[in-house]
Amino acid sequence: MSLYRHKDPQVSQSLRHSVRDGVAFSVMQGGGETYLSAFALFLKASTQQIAWLAALPTLIGALAQLASAWIGAGHLHWRKRMIVIGAVIHALTWLPLMSLPLLFPSHSVELLIACVLLLHIAGDFIAPQWGCLMGDLVPERQRGRYFGHRSRLSTLTNFISLVTAGGVLDVAQQYGYTLLGYLLVFMVSMLARVISVYHLTRMHDPQAGITPSDQPPPGRFRDWLMELRGTDYLRFVLFIALFQGATAIASPFFTVHMLNDLHFSYLQFMALTAASVMMKFFTLAAWGRVADAYGSRLVQRITGLVIPVLPVLWLVSADFWYLLCVQCLGGLVWAGFSLSGVNYLYELLPGRRLASFMALNAVLTGIGVFLGALAGGWLAQHWADSITLFGQEIALDYALYGVFLCSAVMRLLVAVFGLRRLREVRRVRQMTARGLIFRFTRLYPPAEMSLELLTSFRKGREHRPGAGT
Repeated sequence: MSLYRHKDPQVSQSLRHSVRDGVAFSVMQGGGETYLSAFALFLKASTQQIAWLAALPTLIGALAQLASAWIGAGHLHWRKRMIVIGAVIHALTWLPLMSLPLLFPSHSVELLIACVLLLHIAGDFIAPQWGCLMGDLVPERQRGRYFGHRSRLSTLTNFISLVTAGGVLDVAQQYGYTLLGYLLVFMVSMLARVISVYHLTRMHDPQAGITPSDQPPPGRFRDWLMELRGTDYLRFVLFIALFQGATAIASPFFTVHMLNDLHFSYLQFMALTAASVMMKFFTLAAWGRVADAYGSRLVQRITGLVIPVLPVLWLVSADFWYLLCVQCLGGLVWAGFSLSGVNYLYELLPGRRLASFMALNAVLTGIGVFLGALAGGWLAQHWADSITLFGQEIALDYALYGVFLCSAVMRLLVAVFGLRRLREVRRVRQMTARGLIFRFTRLYPPAEMSLELLTSFRKGREHRPGAGT
């Protein structure tokens, strides 16, 4: 495939191994990480504990990224070694995650959070070095297509793994062996990560031959921060941190809502999660081409203004098929937002400084997610069962609806004020947002169909589990 062609055969092989690493990693992610919150609920975790499960690992993992970038700044020849060691620890962490909650059932949720914390530290420690390595390996003009292709294959694998794990858990629940189902899913996830480690060891590092005397010394932290003042990079990472923080007010609690409030089965939970993943698979390649041709900022602008609508749509109805359409729309816009965000960072930060600046982005985002998730947990416990809007009292069917509404408002405020400050940093073809939406929906009818289903659904025909029709 042309995406793997390079004048250096070692680079070509590395690009292939990176794709295989991504596929194996996605087996672990789709089959294991997707169900960690569900596993916590199986262990009788409270809403506040779910908030900590989402908040704390993200923050500490982001700090691990900063430490990784700081270490790697003065030791570029350690880069591949750091990636492989972190990946090995990441794989082995699944063993205590499976065993400790069983050995100490009275503290099962707390031990699970601790293991997930270690999982994030090991995984996130890799991220800056891996991002910098891929920045050196992937030619600039192919980044959108290559990462779109890699993400598309990874997303398909994630979908298959997620569906298979959901089926295993559903069957295990029917026969009264839910715990055994979780253990089987997590064991496969660990083995998949081991395969991922193998492919990482086969990748070539262009900076491996650099000696310590060739490397620039890491600058002082204060000077580094002063250099960022007024830059496009700082504006972008602050926008991402605030936007992800607003998203995190609600995102940890959709699993709680589906399994505890709506009493969906593992099969239904899997289907709703998989719908989002599958829509990403169908549209990632298109988003990659769009970002290459028309710029990452345009994609960010369109998707960033649609994402705030998603939590509100969960308030309209609790019907399973309706929520399936909502998840499809969510997969469509989040695919574009995430991919364009990665591309935009690469465009803003060429060269060796990429790892440090990506780590700073992760830290700010981690702080945003940490505060957002804790705020969502607090709101879930204290939100009233109704709100007053324009003098009218509106009853909320479920307590988490207020959390979803708050998240939507915060997302919209951040998007409106943050997106206008972003500018395109490279020369691209001109295209309006309306023109791009028209082109996208014509080329990809599943996206258009999802939008039509969402707008035509009538609230009066809804059916809520546990309630009358």
